[in-house]
Amino acid sequence: MHLWVRAECRETERRVALLPEQAARLVAKGVNVTLERSDVRIIPIEGYEAAGCTIASAGGWENAPEDAFVLGLKELPDDGSPLRHKHIMFGHAFKHQPAGKNLLKRFAVGGGELLDLEYLVDEAGKRVAAFGYWAGFAGAAVSIMGWLRQKELIGDTHLSAFPHSMEMIEPLRTAIMSMKRQRPSVLIIGALGRVGTGAREACEALGLQVTLWDQEETAQGGPFHEIFEHDILLNCILARPGCPVFVPEDAKAMPRSLSMIGDIACDPESDFSPIKVYNRVTTWDDPYFRASEDPVLEVMAVDNLPSLLPLESSEDFSEQLFPFLLGLFGLGAQEDATVWERARQTFALHVPRIQ
Repeated sequence: MHLWVRAECRETERRVALLPEQAARLVAKGVNVTLERSDVRIIPIEGYEAAGCTIASAGGWENAPEDAFVLGLKELPDDGSPLRHKHIMFGHAFKHQPAGKNLLKRFAVGGGELLDLEYLVDEAGKRVAAFGYWAGFAGAAVSIMGWLRQKELIGDTHLSAFPHSMEMIEPLRTAIMSMKRQRPSVLIIGALGRVGTGAREACEALGLQVTLWDQEETAQGGPFHEIFEHDILLNCILARPGCPVFVPEDAKAMPRSLSMIGDIACDPESDFSPIKVYNRVTTWDDPYFRASEDPVLEVMAVDNLPSLLPLESSEDFSEQLFPFLLGLFGLGAQEDATVWERARQTFALHVPRIQ
């Protein structure tokens, strides 16, 4: 029983999927937990040392024992090397993404396995561990920040991690309170899910007018002219087959109030993306894609939003995932083990398609 917690290779990725208190509980049950050193991880290494973890150098997972499960969050180094281990991570590989196809090829060549955290689901198909709430909260905040920048109510929008969610919100609240005209209207699609809940609570903390849509409001499949009457759209639904298009490509030129789209779900390379006015993710240094100049339309599509709030999001996710890590090693309830078999079946279904 060996769990290897790797360092993230993206400099802005400060989150971690396992906290020291959960690591200590695994160690107490006989699991060998190895943790790689990281200069950016939000949780200091001392807590893991005290928990009984073995400490390894960053990137050491490549030489980990064959039976180790390698736990991470975001992408692996894109060096094309074969992958021989069982990796637990967000692979973004099962919806025809070009980078995902390359990742699956590496697993196919190396004989390893991708246990994708996005597809770790219960019998009803609901994800058992997700960063959704904090993605929604941070995504709403960054989108509103961009709208305020359009109106010249704030200046620099370079992003960096915040110690606490309220510190992220407070400068935006100050700018909104200074507005002498009507405050922006916000439409949240997918309002009843984890992501939508986080987005709604961020908007409410800022005192904004919010319209909430979920499956009932989008069941007719579009077109959705009401979207363009709002100032800000927050897309919080996961792209999947049958997903309606909310913002078609021709929205760039149409008359509208809409000037900021927060594509919090952020899957622009997927054929199923409901936002068709952009084709790439945005970054912490440059968070907004200018889709149109006249009238202005920008898209916020940062793909690691919860890392802007690394402590709160790591605490939340680790608590959700822990029972299923016990199940992975046969130390928990049987139903906590079956989610991994579903993840294996999803991987096995998609790998043959890349041959």
